[in-house]
Amino acid sequence: MRPGIALIGLLVCLLSGIWIICLPAEAATTERIVVNRFSGVAIEGFDPVAYFVDGGAEQGTAEFEANLWGAVWRFRNEGNRASFIAHPEVYGPQFGGYDPVDIARGVTNAANPRFYVIADQRLYLFSREANRDAFAANPERFLYEVGKRWPALQDKLSQ
Repeated sequence: MRPGIALIGLLVCLLSGIWIICLPAEAATTERIVVNRFSGVAIEGFDPVAYFVDGGAEQGTAEFEANLWGAVWRFRNEGNRASFIAHPEVYGPQFGGYDPVDIARGVTNAANPRFYVIADQRLYLFSREANRDAFAANPERFLYEVGKRWPALQDKLSQ
């Protein structure tokens, strides 16, 4: 019964001409900053400053936005927005929101903003928990490998 309901829902979306909003949001992995390919919002709308000041992943709002590096960034309040604009190199996710463990392996995968580590006062996001845990255990090892691979991978990403 449930697969039939899902199929009917998909058909309604396709036939009504609103098929784009019925699809799940996907991150673009060809850009220098990971953004939602439909909205242009970076890191799924999570506030990058909140990781530092609130100690966790918190959603930003459309009320407090900033455009930087070709992406829309969302924040929880004006103070977080102002902090980010003043110091984006500090608060923005390292490697544009790509998983550093995957970069160390030579590939670019969009990170999930719910999996994060703050190391040496920088924000790192990961595509999965196992990568986050491996990085947290030995950040220096991964950052050494990333340093060797990131420039070539970054050159392959869109300008």
